Amino acid sequence: MKVTVKVPATSANLGPGFDCLGIALPLYNEITVEETVMPGSGIEINIIDESDSYDILSIPKDENNLAYKAIELLYNFIGQTASDLKITIKTNIPVARGLGSSASVIVGGLVAANELLSKPADKALLLSIASEVEGHPDNVAPALFGGFCLSSLEEDGSVSYSKIEWPKNWKLTVLIPDYELDTKIARSVLPESIPIKDCAYNIRKSAMIIDAIYRKDSEMMKKAMKDKLHQPYREKLINGFKELNEFLANKDDILGCVISGAGPTILIVSENNGFEKVQNEIKQIFEDLNVSCDIRTYEAENEGTLVI
Repeated sequence: MKVTVKVPATSANLGPGFDCLGIALPLYNEITVEETVMPGSGIEINIIDESDSYDILSIPKDENNLAYKAIELLYNFIGQTASDLKITIKTNIPVARGLGSSASVIVGGLVAANELLSKPADKALLLSIASEVEGHPDNVAPALFGGFCLSSLEEDGSVSYSKIEWPKNWKLTVLIPDYELDTKIARSVLPESIPIKDCAYNIRKSAMIIDAIYRKDSEMMKKAMKDKLHQPYREKLINGFKELNEFLANKDDILGCVISGAGPTILIVSENNGFEKVQNEIKQIFEDLNVSCDIRTYEAENEGTLVI
């Protein structure tokens, strides 16, 4: 028996919502989990790059694979051992680009294995296990549930979350550069402590962004997608981000420009074809900096992980 699921890409933080806000995008990985025919054959992990454009050599094919780690925790929960499994990951989500590639395989492995085991875990437990493996729920929540999610990893290991409808006329454009940025490196540049005034700033902006999305308030959204916790420190790792922000400041119908997750992908939120109006100038900015990037515009993905 085998189960295949498809899991969307995600963009986390959206500026101020560090480690707690995220949104799903219609770009998918497929994960298949199946029981091997021969007992004692062990674990087999196959990685297939369907886009044929991203480096997948860094993805582990042993017990260190994130999908397997998540599956192992689920099996342990029901008192079984995750042995004699074949895991196949078809990747379309760029690796190490800030689009939730790790979250997708964690969630995909969990959901597929849960189906294989006749659903011993509910979605709350799956979200908790996924957050434990990932370290935070900002990507795994929208990967599992779709749409825009607010999530919080609680002290007891559970995850509280809320899904809010994303305005249909707000487009999401991702600028995916042709280089990777390891999340560990992106986190290493963050300071160990933050001034209280910067924390207060982000609390205000996080509250504003949730309210803006809930009320579909474009003017509020323009004021909300600001950050002082991580972007000022990470922007030096992301070619073109500072220049792009300066160019887009006060542009009509551009609601915000932020680092997607830990980067290096940049996320632009716009309405009324706002991005299309300035895309040629944006392309020129990156050409002048000798930065090559793949530019894609999406609507929010609202379904989350689906069993195929």
